[in-house]
Amino acid sequence: MKLKSWMGRVRWAVPAAIILWLPTSLLAEPVPLKRMVELALTHATTSAIAAADEQHASAAYRELHNNYIPQITAGAGLGYSYGFPLSLEGAAPSLFNVTAQSALFSPGLSGFLKAARVDTTAASLKSKDQRNQVIQDVVISYAELQKWEQRLLRLRETEAESQTMQAAVAQRIKEGVDSEMEGTKARLSSARIKLRIAEAQGSADVVREHLSKLTGLAASGFETENDSLPALPAAAENTSSPDSNPAVQSAQEHARAQYLRAQAEHRAWWPTVDFAAQYALLSTYNNYDQFYKTFQQNNGTVGLSIRFPFFNASQRSRAQVADADALKASKQAEAARNQVSEETLRLQRTVTQMQAAHEVAELEYEISQKTLESVQTRIDAGSANLHDLDDARSQASERFITLQDITLELERSQIGLLRSTGDLEKWALGSH
Repeated sequence: MKLKSWMGRVRWAVPAAIILWLPTSLLAEPVPLKRMVELALTHATTSAIAAADEQHASAAYRELHNNYIPQITAGAGLGYSYGFPLSLEGAAPSLFNVTAQSALFSPGLSGFLKAARVDTTAASLKSKDQRNQVIQDVVISYAELQKWEQRLLRLRETEAESQTMQAAVAQRIKEGVDSEMEGTKARLSSARIKLRIAEAQGSADVVREHLSKLTGLAASGFETENDSLPALPAAAENTSSPDSNPAVQSAQEHARAQYLRAQAEHRAWWPTVDFAAQYALLSTYNNYDQFYKTFQQNNGTVGLSIRFPFFNASQRSRAQVADADALKASKQAEAARNQVSEETLRLQRTVTQMQAAHEVAELEYEISQKTLESVQTRIDAGSANLHDLDDARSQASERFITLQDITLELERSQIGLLRSTGDLEKWALGSH
């Protein structure tokens, strides 16, 4: 078979294969990265859990603060009295009663209130860190899906060329030009491409399903949009301190809250003053008139309840427990800061290394493309054969795959570095 005739078939086979694949891809709508991130932040379970923790901390603060607001209770203490009218659960038997109580001066409660306020800040920072985790997950998954989509497109082109090559080699075997070994090699080449397509399709389906769970979009209803990934900064540009990392800030605020909580436990030994008031409508059948000189049904009391703690071994132990928790939280915050500092340095070095590897992969791919063009020119001139072209095409395909893999690893490291320095959300959403 003449090479020019074979090349003509290739030129028609490749577009045909792409056209056959397009209808399924046209069903999906291109969705930019920023939109995917916004959907994930409102839909992902991680974000919902973090928001619930933040609400919990805020409600705990309000619970403590409301101790300064009088708590009013209304009810009755109906009961039969024989002899002196004893109390029912600490209150005189009555037809109707109203009690009110609130804290006026309580050093311990004030300390717990400060700790709860700091806890709300820590929860807010933790929620921000969880947001960054969701953003990182979405961005990396999006970049990975984009890689698999581009690889599938390239592999389908290669598959069409390989099938045409296999048919050409089979014809050459019939004509006695090639041996059976060459036919086996051609089939092996096609089988390898099918394997790569199966791997790429499976990986793409898994990543697409993961993004679907994060964003709430149907797995088959979206695809990546080219050039929607913002430019990633170089490692040297990330000079932020570990203290700007939300996880470190949250750990530091938690340690501060534990310290304030320990102080509050120690201040529980200080005097306290509470406001108290009570009104009771007493009955005429509980023997009050027999034991009290002057009896009247309407009665009220308003005053202050002052307490001076004298001895409480249990409270002393609670204060010691709080001291231990404060020390532990302080060391955990220090460990978190050290971990983020080390991780940032590691990611900076990894980015530098991957940038160098990416440059090498780009040059190797460029050389393989030029080699393929050179072989194509030689085939047109009749100084190269089909097997030279197949080898050049295989090498170019391998270099393309290597370049894709290194590009994704570089992006993964850069995105991790952005999260480590606390700049990820600003980069992904373009917020200032």
